[in-house]
Amino acid sequence: MDWLLDNGWILWLVLFLGLAAVETLTLDLFFIMLSVGALGGLVAALTGVGVALQIVVFAVVSLLMILLVRPVAVRHLQKGPADQLDNMDRLVGSVALALEPVTSLSGTVKIGGDTWTARSADGAPLPAGARLSVARIDGATAVVEPAAPGSDRPPATAG
Repeated sequence: MDWLLDNGWILWLVLFLGLAAVETLTLDLFFIMLSVGALGGLVAALTGVGVALQIVVFAVVSLLMILLVRPVAVRHLQKGPADQLDNMDRLVGSVALALEPVTSLSGTVKIGGDTWTARSADGAPLPAGARLSVARIDGATAVVEPAAPGSDRPPATAG
């Protein structure tokens, strides 16, 4: 136990690296803030302060990082042009071709060059070969409706 108290910095180093590794799996900027707190505990241990103060340094630094730095970092990472659509949003309004009948429960459509599972937006069955429009994307399923006459928006391409 004496060795552990004399070499507490090793535990802080392991905690720092472990939390940083967990952050690489979650990518939500929470564990990296705790990791910085563990780095504070490591620095406190290297300066020779007691274990209780090391834990206080860890807690205070972690809390400050979570409350002050994380919101700014998350806001900065989510910033992007307002008119920039993600790949799913780009599909909405695209023309789809029913490869098999589409019902409220199942179906298959081709959007661009990709085959999607689909279901009818209003629950009405849509025949195979029908020209459809993508109303929305729900997970990995395209919710489709009959295409408006004269809608010539080309199918979205994967990108």
